[in-house]
Amino acid sequence: MNMKIYEKLEKMAAKQANYFCLLDPDNLEPSKASQMAKICEENGADGLLVGGSIMLHNNFEKILKAIQKSVHIPVLIFPGIFNFVSPYADALLLLSVISSRNPQMLIGEQVRAAPLIKHYNMEAIATGYMLIESGNHTSVHYMSNSLPLPRNKSDIAIAHALAGQYLGMKIIYMDAGSGAHYSISNEMIAAVKENIQLPLIVGGGISDAATAKAKAEAGADFVVTGNVIEKNPDPNLIKKIAEAVHSVKRK
Repeated sequence: MNMKIYEKLEKMAAKQANYFCLLDPDNLEPSKASQMAKICEENGADGLLVGGSIMLHNNFEKILKAIQKSVHIPVLIFPGIFNFVSPYADALLLLSVISSRNPQMLIGEQVRAAPLIKHYNMEAIATGYMLIESGNHTSVHYMSNSLPLPRNKSDIAIAHALAGQYLGMKIIYMDAGSGAHYSISNEMIAAVKENIQLPLIVGGGISDAATAKAKAEAGADFVVTGNVIEKNPDPNLIKKIAEAVHSVKRK
């Protein structure tokens, strides 16, 4: 029996910090997505997240097909809306925006997605998603109609992450959002990681290897970059970020 993607992620997180590249289907044609996916894999990315806050172009499945044919690393859907569901991925992060008080983001979109997930027999990984204040009005902030958690209030972040864990989430995802002015503070990452027993994903505002390494050292099991590689798809930059993240080993 093949190992589930979540089990693979758990094993990866127990060994070392890992690096995910986020690809937004609205910003890529299938051929370009395939090329970007290969560049990410060849330069050390451990997995790919595919998705965004909105879908303007009807090419999501074409892009997923192209990416899956091009790489051997896990391809995970990072959904912004319910119809970001497709069988052409290894798994789907079923996000509940636990930092929100908007019921549509807490359960509404998930209810709409659930029949499709069952239809495609997909692996859905319950993910407690926490939007953190970043100094900028990000896409996810606007589209989710949600206030981000204050960036200097680690206690509030801890309480939300624990609530996600006790509700049965399998992963906590802390995100400053696309186009963030500030990444999530190392202090907040460390505080949350010390209080939960789940893999932790951290993204938003991470644009260089030193920052990525600092997030991993603080406790991020998976460090995500998106905007920086869209704006500058330099293989050397991806390689440097991957090497910096991978240098952080777990006991």
